[in-house]
Formats: sequence, structure tokens, C-alpha cells
Amino acid sequence: MKHLFIRALSLTAIMLIPNHVLAVEFAVVGPRAAGMGGAGVAVTTDALATYWNPAGLAMTQTVDIRIVGTGQGVDRLGVRQTLDDIKNFAPGNASAAQGLADRINGGTISAAAAGGLYFKGHFGEHAFGFNISDVATGGAFVDPNNRFRENGGNVQGAFLLRGLEARQAAFSYAYAFADKTFAIGVTAKAIQGAAYAGSATVTGGQDVTLTDSLGKAKLTSAFSVDVGAIYRPASWLRLGIVAKDLTQPEFDAPDGSKYKLLPQVRGGVAVNPYSSLTLTADMDVTSNKTFVPGIKSQVLSVGAEQTILNEFLSLRVGAFKNVQDAAATITPTAGIGLRVFALRVDIGGGYDFRERGALASGSVSLTF
Repeated sequence: MKHLFIRALSLTAIMLIPNHVLAVEFAVVGPRAAGMGGAGVAVTTDALATYWNPAGLAMTQTVDIRIVGTGQGVDRLGVRQTLDDIKNFAPGNASAAQGLADRINGGTISAAAAGGLYFKGHFGEHAFGFNISDVATGGAFVDPNNRFRENGGNVQGAFLLRGLEARQAAFSYAYAFADKTFAIGVTAKAIQGAAYAGSATVTGGQDVTLTDSLGKAKLTSAFSVDVGAIYRPASWLRLGIVAKDLTQPEFDAPDGSKYKLLPQVRGGVAVNPYSSLTLTADMDVTSNKTFVPGIKSQVLSVGAEQTILNEFLSLRVGAFKNVQDAAATITPTAGIGLRVFALRVDIGGGYDFRERGALASGSVSLTF
């Protein structure tokens, strides 16, 4: 699994600011949320509630086992294409070299990946769950001390790289009151943080693989807690809220600084105009720092799900936007789920045609 998530961060990198504490954005986990614009706080009642909102575990009395993988990336100013052009550049044309330098300076890449095994069970109104999972985030931008420039008819510069894997074993408990009018939940997480920091020097005519430049991970262990609640004032309406990483776990970075997971708070609402249609929206209450300097994450997500033939087929659409990133556009998403008896297969994702940001997720599960 370690190599899987390192490869998922192959497009990530970022400069490490010495002695500076950073946090990460709220990652999308699971194809249902991915298909509905990244909304999951008020609607997730399966095993993925151990990530999205532990209170959701108590809203249904089911046993759920699922394997999930999700990846997301944003390429600002076409960094990947420009890196390919620099790799194929034939030195000697000063004007063309300067043009490539101008194209890539200021560009950044952000990425996140998540995956693992998730389980949910219940005992009356008491619900519990656990997951063994990995949530990895990272980013990249041009080294301000070695920006891309034309040099002797060639183009040269460097990227600084940063990534963090939160390898976790999490246990959740939730309880529903008053015929599921209100539910509360808590998730306790033992986290092994694998922090990466590196750099990649880029010269025209030479191939550079960012993954190979991440460097060796530094491992640190920490403990954290998430809490969540869901309120259902009517059968057709649910309100949810979750606060993650309340203990603010810290992880040592390879250069001696710290990566700190600051608390994240997200709220959600779900409306069921009728039993087979769900309309939902999420919003980050907190403005979350990211591994890209100058880029914060505060995402508004909206989505809808229509089920057919008692969930034999589920069709999903949605959209999301980072309201803290002025350059971010609205990203459309879609997804589909197929259920045959206890077996369910789901896929979902989205694509930003301007920034070339992509989101993709898939899962296989058994629900009883």
C-alpha cells in the first residue's frame, strides 16, 4: 500500500517553509461522494462514515464492508504539459527557452489520494465501525530561489516537493436518540505520518520524474479524534456536522520542521423530496491550509442521487468549487452505482477542463 500511495502523489510537490506548520485540505473519500460533488457529511451512513461523519453510522442498522480508492489532482497553469515540453526541448533557441520558463513559473500542482478497508456494524441503536486506511496529500510549486529561466539557450529551474501520508487505524462509535432524530459519533485514530520533502532540478532535454524526487519518508506516530452529529428534524431532512483532528496531531518533516493537522469543520445538509431522490450540499466551515503556499481550501459541494429499482441502479451528479482559490472554476462530477443483492460496485469522479483537475474514485462493497 505504501508504494500505491507514493505513486498517487507522483504529481505532488511543494516547497517546505522552514519552521512553519501546515495543515491539509479535506479530502474526498469514496465514489458516492465523488459523484455528488464531494458532499458526504449528511448523507454517508455506510462504512465510510468512519471518515465523513461517525454519527452517520447510527442512522441505519446495516453491516457494511467496503474497499475504496480515490485520487484527486489539480494542475494549475498546465505544469505537466510544460514539463513534457521542457523534457523534449532541444537547447539552442533562447527565445523558446524563455517562453517555457515564463509558462511554468507560477504554476502549481496539488493532489490527494485515499484508500483502504472500511467496516460498519451495529447493536441496536449502538453502531460501530473501523477502517485501515491511508489519506495522502501533497503539492508542488517552483522553487522561488531557483525559478525557471533561460540559460545559454536552455531552460533551467527547480521544483520543491512535499507530501504527507496519514496511515491510520480508526475506530468509531455512534449512538442514535429518539427514533434516529439525533445521532452523535466519535472516531479515535492512531496515525503513522509519513512525511516527504524533496526537490527536482529540471533542465531542458532531460527527463525528470517528480515521484523519484520526493526523498525518504520520515515516520512519526500520533493520535487524533473526530466527532460528528446528525440532526433529522423531519423524515425528509438531515443536517450534519463533523470536526476532524481535534487533537491537532503533529508529524516531523525530513528537514526538521513540523506538519500539523489543524482541526477541520464541515457541515452538510441532505433533502429527500421523495424516497429515491437525495439532494445534498456540504461546505467547509474552516478555511484549510494546503501544501501549496498561497492556496487555501474551503470547498462548497452540491450533488444529487437518484436510485432506481430499490437501489439496483444509482445515478449521481454534482459540482464543487474551492471558494478560497480565486482561480478555481466549478468542477462538474458524476457517478454510478450498481447493486445486486448484497454486492455493490460504485464509481464516480469529475474533471475541471480549465485547470485540468481530475477526481476519480471506485469501491466494491457488501451490505447486509
